[in-house]
Amino acid sequence: MIYVVGIGPGSAGDITQAAIEALGKSDAVVGYKPYFQYVERYLRPSQKLVDTGMRHETERAEQAFRLAEEGQTVSVISSGDAGIYGMASLILEMKTKRGGGVDVEVVPGISAFQKAASLLGAPIGHDFCVISLSDLMTPWRLIERRIKAAAEADFVTAVYNPRSETRYWQLDRLKELFLLSRSPSTVVGYVRQAGRKEEKAVITTLADLRTEDVDMFTVVVIGNNQSYQWQGSFVTPRGYYREEALLEGGIGQSIMRRSFNSIISELRQPDLPPWRLWPLLHAVHTTADFDMETLLWTTERAAERLYEGVKKGEIKTIVTDVSMVASGIRKGALQRLGVEVVCLINDPRAAEMANQLGITRAQAGIRLAAKAHPSALFAIGNAPTALLELCDLVRKGQCNPSGIVAAPVGFVHVEESKHAAKTLWGIPMLLIEGRKGGSGIAATLVNSILTYDDAPTLRAGRDV
Repeated sequence: MIYVVGIGPGSAGDITQAAIEALGKSDAVVGYKPYFQYVERYLRPSQKLVDTGMRHETERAEQAFRLAEEGQTVSVISSGDAGIYGMASLILEMKTKRGGGVDVEVVPGISAFQKAASLLGAPIGHDFCVISLSDLMTPWRLIERRIKAAAEADFVTAVYNPRSETRYWQLDRLKELFLLSRSPSTVVGYVRQAGRKEEKAVITTLADLRTEDVDMFTVVVIGNNQSYQWQGSFVTPRGYYREEALLEGGIGQSIMRRSFNSIISELRQPDLPPWRLWPLLHAVHTTADFDMETLLWTTERAAERLYEGVKKGEIKTIVTDVSMVASGIRKGALQRLGVEVVCLINDPRAAEMANQLGITRAQAGIRLAAKAHPSALFAIGNAPTALLELCDLVRKGQCNPSGIVAAPVGFVHVEESKHAAKTLWGIPMLLIEGRKGGSGIAATLVNSILTYDDAPTLRAGRDV
């Protein structure tokens, strides 16, 4: 008989009663030499101890079978859980090859990532996966595919074997791949020597993760886009408060939150970073058009950066091309954040300028507003001439917008105006590609910026 025993991460409180009983029934105990210190209190002097060094797993398994075939009861010990990167799979594979009558029983244990998670808080409260960065038995190309899949699917991800003296670059590569589809502010925790006297737990973010502080005795846990840090705890919500959140506020808020949940369920790619997902949900909600998944173009972290500018008081004015855009921007949000909206299309000066120069009133209104508010956030939701005018003013150095929402609609010079806007490097921008757009969508994209602090929890409908 062979017991494959998970002995937990090392602390006396983390070994199961089933593991202790299996050790007590055994005539011999086989394992990696350093692990015996964690079970010695449960062993008898009469028991035979067979220890080997690292990377001698096959030798250990063969020795266990030889002893069992001689009629002895054997425990093969693995740290953590024997079935997670442990000896269980090797023992069972060897049993199928050897045949014979040796019975095998796997005794589960508390895994390293479970122990690490408990020390960090509750980071694996929702769907998760575990990836090892060791390429001793798995080609790196395959490991990288799994990393990309985990990052794109928004799994909470526990990372084993993250870094060693000879394998020093793999964790940096994982971080690079995760940043392609996760926010830099994604919560990350890591625990070194979980369950042992050298134990150390750290909570940080994906952007600030110092890979050089991680070694082979460390488990890294990367949160999903709803994970958050609160008072020293790393939490991934399970969703128990979702219905309660949906019902908070008035009827309008409740409907909007339910709508957002429905939209997420129908998106082709719902696992997006908040700075991309939040304005997309607003765009689809306003238009009922799922083409927005491909039509919404945004510079890196545009909504997040613009919200920070508003929050810090750096953006105090929003300039719109037409009054319909101004009407759609939530008045409660403007009042709460101390922001004013300026639209000069109906200003007598705009009408006079338009007549004199042969330009549109929207174009003239932008020219006047840009002179008075050169660093405003500009939201264009109707007139391509207004967007082209803004691009021209920026290129001439006559205005330097804090950001641009570009959603003119129609058939004449609409696409050209958007192509021009994309060349304004360095300006945070949200833009609707092609002919589609309109006042409603320009306003809703502005609203997504003004409520961006609700993006991590998807609690839509503030100020409705």
